[in-house]
This record gives sequence, structure tokens and C-alpha cells, in this order.
Amino acid sequence: MIDFATPEASTAYLKAKLAYYIDAWDLAQKCREADANYVVLDVRSAEHYASGHIPGAVHFAHREMNAQTLSQLADDKVYVTYCDGIGCNGSTKGAFNLAQAGFRVKELIGGLDFWRRDNHPIAVGETPQAWPATEGQACGC
Repeated sequence: MIDFATPEASTAYLKAKLAYYIDAWDLAQKCREADANYVVLDVRSAEHYASGHIPGAVHFAHREMNAQTLSQLADDKVYVTYCDGIGCNGSTKGAFNLAQAGFRVKELIGGLDFWRRDNHPIAVGETPQAWPATEGQACGC
């Protein structure tokens, strides 16, 4: 039995993993830079979105995703889905819906829970809102 991977196998696996996931620090950098290639989607309910979301995130509940609603999205973007956190699979359901419809997608590791733990800004209300001029501390990753 082999209890370790070859460097080549590790490289391939980790490269693939980075293609599927983004962490709070890297997403905050994309938001801070206003990277137009990335669109952040809060896939929770409207009530949860309004109570606190990532600044700039668009509300698009995974339960509302279907051929008609997905057809309104641009096909040249990378969509980042998130939900409450590791105990919720809403971001996975949203990412699955998007990928199945032909969109490029990543999931936010740890969702809004890890976002808050890293002291990134939170917006409140029913609109995406702008990225704040000042924000929390960097995690140093």
C-alpha cells in the first residue's frame, strides 16, 4: 500500500483543487481589485442575503437557478458561489447548477463563516453594495 503520492500526482491533484475552490483571502483580493472576471453569487435565501453578505455579491439563490434564470448570466465570467459555511451545501448546489449549464465556477471555502472569521467586510441590505474603502486585518496567507 502506498501512503503518499508522487510529486507529479500531488501537483496534478492540487492544481485541480485550486481550479474548483477559492479561499476568503483570495476572493477578498479579487473584490478589492474589482476584478471584472469574477462575479460573487450569494446562493442563500433573500432573507439571509439581506442580513449580511459579501460586498458586491449578487443574490441568486440556488433554488431559483433554472435554464431561464441562468440564461441571464454572462458566459465569460468566473462565478464564485457561497452560502453560510461548511455545514451548508448551498454553494455546492449553486456551483453544480452553474457548471451543468456551462459556466465556469468556483466555491468559496468555508462560505460566509470563514469570510467573517478572516474579518473581511460584510454588507447589509438587499443590494450588492460597493467594496468598502477600509477593511479588516489581513490573514497573511
